Amino acid sequence: MKPNVIVFFTDQQRHDTTGAHGNPMGLTPNFDRFARAGTHLYNSFACQPLCGPARASLQTGRYATQTGVFRNEITLPGGQDTLAQVFARAGYRTGYIGKWHLGDADPVPADQRGGYMDWLGANHLEFVSDAYDCVLYDNDGEARKLPGYRVDAMTDAAIRYVDAHRDEPFLLFLSFLEPHHQNHTDDYPPPDGWREMMAAQQWTPPDLQALGGTSPWHLSGYYGMVKRLDEAFGRLMDALRSLGMTDDTIVMFTSDHACHFKTRNAEYKRSCHESAVRVPSLITGPGFMAGGQVRALFSTPDIAPTLIDAAGLEVPESMTGRSILPVIRDARAAWRDDVFFQISETETGRALRTHRWKYGVTSAYDEAAPRSDVYREVYLYDLDADPWEMVNLIGMPAFRATADDLKARLLAWIAEVEDGHAPQIQEHEPRRQRQHRPSVEMLLRDFEADPLLGDAPGT
Repeated sequence: MKPNVIVFFTDQQRHDTTGAHGNPMGLTPNFDRFARAGTHLYNSFACQPLCGPARASLQTGRYATQTGVFRNEITLPGGQDTLAQVFARAGYRTGYIGKWHLGDADPVPADQRGGYMDWLGANHLEFVSDAYDCVLYDNDGEARKLPGYRVDAMTDAAIRYVDAHRDEPFLLFLSFLEPHHQNHTDDYPPPDGWREMMAAQQWTPPDLQALGGTSPWHLSGYYGMVKRLDEAFGRLMDALRSLGMTDDTIVMFTSDHACHFKTRNAEYKRSCHESAVRVPSLITGPGFMAGGQVRALFSTPDIAPTLIDAAGLEVPESMTGRSILPVIRDARAAWRDDVFFQISETETGRALRTHRWKYGVTSAYDEAAPRSDVYREVYLYDLDADPWEMVNLIGMPAFRATADDLKARLLAWIAEVEDGHAPQIQEHEPRRQRQHRPSVEMLLRDFEADPLLGDAPGT
């Protein structure tokens, strides 16, 4: 029997909003429970921390420069296999509910829907709806207003879809806006009253404590949205249980990217720091129960191949990502030792992450160019000692050999993913070694020059 597949997809959710990743507020009891019972992809990352490119990568199993969607407001080009097309060819009914962000208009034209048969979506959900004004467009392009808080309204629609299609195999993609900010107000609107409830027990991650950004006034609303999403996830799982579908439905929970609350640049994402690229991810259902905590480095392009493989279908050769099923079945199975990140909006940058290190390069931004011929080193973090990425080691002579190794690995990724492209990477100028205790004036001068270098006295 073919398993059903559901993707529960949030927008801009940090991994550390979950109890499974150390958040002490109890926001995600359902995520935490299914992470324990199923498979928790502990090291899960967005390959590009931006809505459109990340979504294109998920739907195609390819990187942004391969899909052609290297920044926002680029329509997903045709002629490449998508998640929906692969499942449809295998006899599945395919449905999409929620935010799309891969078309050029609202309502989204039928030929820009990635092959999904049943449609209740919006290209820019944040522009056509609000927290208590959920508007989506149906198959015929007609506007449909769904009652309730937007998370609840869309979850209700998903439960109705599951109920209506329980006698045939289906792929359902449920794509929320939350906990993304509501653009026209630049706010994170939780259910009424929840902002105050979250503020009374709020925990602030160390990077936000140190760097500030907009988190002092946005974090409580953001947490309220996360909590409501977790309740919605629980309701959907309850519906599957009540319909007797738990044992033949694969459910994946993941997000397109995370949120650094304007601590790393003037935006909320578009940065390869953990706060923008690391997301909560789990898979439950047949083939994934008791999979445990998987520490392999998992990335957005791996999602489509994993779900296709889990359904017993053939993964198209065009997909760059890999199914992680072999690692779930056998922890000794071969897997990559690093993950690759691209940014082609606000800045043109690339980064590489291993289990221990993060290495990043950047260049001037050109909105017409998906890549650069010349990059310069900007950061190196030791994630074992500095998981919040507060101490930048780039330019320190003691870490030059490490940076050189990561540089070579990054260039290999670029060549593989970007059709043999061979850019130059300019090394960061070595940082001077101090022979005496620095004065306050010297420390202030260095901090003003580069506040993220984290250069400690005596180094």
